[in-house]
Amino acid sequence: MTSSYRITLLPGDGIGPEIMAVAVDVLKAVGRQMDLSFEFEEALIGGAAIDATGEPLPQATLDTCKGSDAVLLAAIGGYKWDNLPRHQRPETGLLALRAGLGLFANLRPATILPQLVDASSPKREVVEGVDIMVVRELTGGIYFGTPKGLFETETGEKRGVNTMAYTDSEIDRIGKVAFETAQKRRGQLCSVDKANVLEVSQLWRDRITAMAEDYPDVTLSHLYVDNAAMQLIRWPKQFDTIVTGNLFGDILSDAAAMLTGSIGMLPSASLGADGPGVYEPVHGSAPDIAGQDKANPLAQVLSAAMMLRYGLNQPAAADRIEQAVNRVLNQGYRTGDIMSEGMIAVSCKGMGEALLATIDTFK
Repeated sequence: MTSSYRITLLPGDGIGPEIMAVAVDVLKAVGRQMDLSFEFEEALIGGAAIDATGEPLPQATLDTCKGSDAVLLAAIGGYKWDNLPRHQRPETGLLALRAGLGLFANLRPATILPQLVDASSPKREVVEGVDIMVVRELTGGIYFGTPKGLFETETGEKRGVNTMAYTDSEIDRIGKVAFETAQKRRGQLCSVDKANVLEVSQLWRDRITAMAEDYPDVTLSHLYVDNAAMQLIRWPKQFDTIVTGNLFGDILSDAAAMLTGSIGMLPSASLGADGPGVYEPVHGSAPDIAGQDKANPLAQVLSAAMMLRYGLNQPAAADRIEQAVNRVLNQGYRTGDIMSEGMIAVSCKGMGEALLATIDTFK
């Protein structure tokens, strides 16, 4: 019996439409093999939405996303929109999408694929075997706290204000996701905060520590964010699952991503308590190479695999996509960002064709 799913596609800006096209072809190919049917509907977000409607997240896009089983997002932003007022920038649309869908948990894996160990900047012995999952709180903290804004003081100076704030319930719900994620991995959870100077971080540490009693099979540790950043570079293999707030998670997940050798290889999942999740690569829109068929589509393809695994409960189909990516890399195919001596250079479309040929051998 065929399982059918409604998927909202948000190609966005820059290289987004190119990498999205590859991911959709891969999903269709795996769907035919695994008896899965996808109904795709495209919608506008980011700069493309600003150009068409004047808004970075039109209400029609949010409504379409809410009515779907999952949302596959490519990339947003670009130089063209950098000088717009903050409320009109593409990134504001992404924040609004997360808030509108209640996506409070961001899962960002940083896994060193054996084929790409030498593409990483740190030494082989430092990164070989690294497999980290960063669980980032996504709809609270300093990005959403109030008051916020630019204010004029009594002396006439301007003062910028952003508020870092978390409630018990916000911490508890991301903590639950993190502990359960660690249970499915290697049973180690490191909570990252700045409890030595921030009251909000002390609350974070207190709540996460209290939750540990309910997860006796998970070993909990704590690090201050500055030490965690250093440890990620010094010896990343010490980490299994990391949980942290919005700002710290934004920074640490990007640092972890670069351990892999290319940010163009990494997917992510943004999840809520219910409703559709959003699955997207962690890289940007790369406007400098947009439309040139140079982009690496693998992070987008792996985001589609995360969608199948976490959003649609189709782990076998997710496994098939991940196996195809590994086989293509084993065969030596590389886009420019991960190219090394002796490998086979391919374009964005070429990588897609290699993936489809590999998937075809799974029949």
